[in-house]
Amino acid sequence: MTSSSDFYGLGIAPNILAILDKQGFKIPTPIQSKAIPVALEGKDVMGLAQTGTGKTLAFAVPMIQAALKGTQGLIVLPTRELALQVQETIEKVGGPLGVRTALLIGGAPISMQIRSLSRNPIIVVGTPGRIIDHLQQKTISLKRVGILVLDEADRMLDMGFAPQLKRILTDVPPSDAGRQTMLFSATMPNDIMKLANAYMKLPLRIEIAPPGTAINKVTQELFFISKMDKPRLLEKILYEYRGSVLVFSRTKFGAKKIATSIRALGHTAAEIHSNRSLNQRREALDGFRNGKYRVLVATDIAARGIDVKGIELVLNYDLPSNPEDYIHRIGRTARAGAAGHAISFAMPDERRDVYDIERLMRSTMPLSKLPELPPARAVAYAPRPEFSPRGRAPFRGGSGAQHGGARPPYRQGGAPSRSGPRPPRSNSRFQKRSHY
Repeated sequence: MTSSSDFYGLGIAPNILAILDKQGFKIPTPIQSKAIPVALEGKDVMGLAQTGTGKTLAFAVPMIQAALKGTQGLIVLPTRELALQVQETIEKVGGPLGVRTALLIGGAPISMQIRSLSRNPIIVVGTPGRIIDHLQQKTISLKRVGILVLDEADRMLDMGFAPQLKRILTDVPPSDAGRQTMLFSATMPNDIMKLANAYMKLPLRIEIAPPGTAINKVTQELFFISKMDKPRLLEKILYEYRGSVLVFSRTKFGAKKIATSIRALGHTAAEIHSNRSLNQRREALDGFRNGKYRVLVATDIAARGIDVKGIELVLNYDLPSNPEDYIHRIGRTARAGAAGHAISFAMPDERRDVYDIERLMRSTMPLSKLPELPPARAVAYAPRPEFSPRGRAPFRGGSGAQHGGARPPYRQGGAPSRSGPRPPRSNSRFQKRSHY
């Protein structure tokens, strides 16, 4: 018996339904129940829904069903992490049915990707820059793409991928030739509307929540705090919350310092930012997912690229530079209907940033009173090693005996005194320099 409350009433093929049921997908989310039937009819779709509401399955299921009939698909996403997770979802559902995929992302050997493309995958998942690389090297052709998916398109435009997207859209067959386009995002700014009007054919807009709507089941909390007191409040929060914690930093250097500080407190922590290699980022995400790391520190590169169940707390150590990224950050918790909590640190001069976030959400962030903080630690993170010019070892102080004699006296201006002893000058410019 079919029912609107399960996947059986959406027109999905029985073999795909069996896999969904086996993997625990019982009840479709609102975006899935509305988008899948329309997409299965071959219509263009613009899906607007909160992050964490199941958009991936909303386009993956129709694409897999079309792939079983020989239709090639291309999925374009903004980040490597998101591309990895989307490919994993497609392989879980389509893999048992023989649907071959290829993953085209930066940070991975292009030779391996070329080998993967030579096996004639039916669905290609990739980031804009790496897809363009393959187009320029003529290792891929998009002339037979029947379904194109742009996931998190607003983020791709924010990251400066507009030229790459236009190149991809001109390389795939036009919509008049029967190409189906699905565009999914948590927000829909004017630039996305222009993109849809130019490259989509009478798209059906499916809106589950208005732009900027935060997850209903995420409880939010705001602390106004000085920069110096942030590490102390972080220490107290990590002590009070025993589950998994996702910490966001505005910069990659800040993320590294925060992760080092957290490890110094005795917690297991990993970091994800643009200075980490693909393997390091994958290991950090997998470790966070399987419990090896209790805390994951990330920049906004992961705001839409982390799909981990059971994240208890999202902590905004730094407020995002873009108010919309706040929505995506806190959407990493309370996934698929679960409850979650989000805490944000704001410095006194960031009141304008808080106001911009509240205006976007159309609600205020509950302000909490600063609790009693633990004593300040002398070293919050491992300091950088000090190096002297030209790669020489640093002067550590102490008696002159350890440096081969008394240290020459110096004038107030810093120049060596002529009255003091001088080290002998080498006769050869190839002779090794002295330790000092």
